Amino acid sequence: MSLYLVLDQGTSSTKSFLFTDDGEAVHSNRVKHPISRPKLHHAESDPLEIAEACASLISEAISYANSKSDKIKCMGMAVQRSTFLFWDKKNLKPLTPAISWQDSRAKDIEEELQSSKSIIIEKTGQPLSGHFGGPKFLHFLRNDPDIRSVIKNETAWFGPISSYLTHSLTGTCAVDESIACRSIMMNLSSQTWDAELCSLFSSSQSALPDIRPTVHDFGTVYINDDSIPLKCVIGDQQAALIGQSGWQSESMAINLGTSGSLQINAGTVPIMTAGLLSSVLYSIQDKRQFILEGTVNACNALFYGLEEELGIAHKEMVWEERCANTVSEGIFFPGSMGIAAPYWNSGEANTLHAFPRKPGHNEIIRAGMESIAFLIHDIFSVANEVKPMKPKMVSTSGGGARAPLLQFLADLLQIPVGLSSMKDKTAVGVFNLLKKADDKDWLPQQFKWDTIYRPQMSSKARSAKLTQWNQALQAEGIKPVSVI
Repeated sequence: MSLYLVLDQGTSSTKSFLFTDDGEAVHSNRVKHPISRPKLHHAESDPLEIAEACASLISEAISYANSKSDKIKCMGMAVQRSTFLFWDKKNLKPLTPAISWQDSRAKDIEEELQSSKSIIIEKTGQPLSGHFGGPKFLHFLRNDPDIRSVIKNETAWFGPISSYLTHSLTGTCAVDESIACRSIMMNLSSQTWDAELCSLFSSSQSALPDIRPTVHDFGTVYINDDSIPLKCVIGDQQAALIGQSGWQSESMAINLGTSGSLQINAGTVPIMTAGLLSSVLYSIQDKRQFILEGTVNACNALFYGLEEELGIAHKEMVWEERCANTVSEGIFFPGSMGIAAPYWNSGEANTLHAFPRKPGHNEIIRAGMESIAFLIHDIFSVANEVKPMKPKMVSTSGGGARAPLLQFLADLLQIPVGLSSMKDKTAVGVFNLLKKADDKDWLPQQFKWDTIYRPQMSSKARSAKLTQWNQALQAEGIKPVSVI
């Protein structure tokens, strides 16, 4: 039997899956890896540890296939997108840690280049943010003499963790279009490195990997005596939308993992709008689809942070249980990781607003949970102004897709929110692309929801909540964009 191998390389772990030809997952495993925070606004991973986890999971999948007398036909990877690093071109030695998408050490670059915001959005579809590749490149160039030297000598690559993994697994250094968008140096119209933007961040194109379609022959992975063609590399959030049947224009989904996002299939022409991200959804054969997206930096990561802030053991957090029967009268502003779409505010710290008294832990956790939904509501409001939509249902996925948050989302969006018991939609999205590459006429299985959360909150209560949220934004110096 032919099998398809998928790696889902995320912020805190890497997962592997073996799918049969009809999409059944017959084997899976997971390797966790930590995020270190050595300084304020710093968030790093060990790229060697991640690469070793990928190689180990591939080897294990091969062993499983061999034990069943099956053959792995090809493989694909979904990878976190805004995590960048420098590494040596010849020996692949990492020259920096993998600087996480959560890392905001380059926010000074963001503040310095405010006059270039418009040209960046116009050319890339992305806002100027210190979380993205260009500012991170310039930050290291200015602050690390060793990096200045290797870039001058053209002996180092700079790219997302996906490029480092592709290079280490296949010997070929490349970046796919969906992840290259997060460099804010790729021209979205031409899918090429933009000379003006590279110059803006003092980046040499000789340091940047070649850009390829998401479905492409990225090379061959050799493990022991086995070889597997790597046929797909794609951003994890794009894969999640595809995994939730987001093939058609205006398909919409919400992914709630370590970070969160609202994703809309924008069709064959990118939609550019300030505050949201326009990227390549996927590119395969002669077809390219675009995605309009808004990201939330602190989703499950918010609760991890609150564990430390409030002194709660991880096993005792169980945030969905704490939130289920708790009412929060105030607002939690999740500033410690920065606010992404649609405001793009670097933030400094988490703050509380409008609580009539000192809140208990559960009230703070509930308000933190609500902040995720407030941001997704604001993302949808901006997207709806540019491209009016009336979806009958919004699909959700991810470890943060728990009942209290989904109900609050349905109340704010005034749209039913559906949850499927089908797990690991990101991996399913990669499988769908691998199958599509084999057969243009192949269609993924029909998506079904097991639980539907319908709007329940009164219009008066909803308006009061959104008013409080907007007042908190104003107190933080942020101009609200939400539609009440």
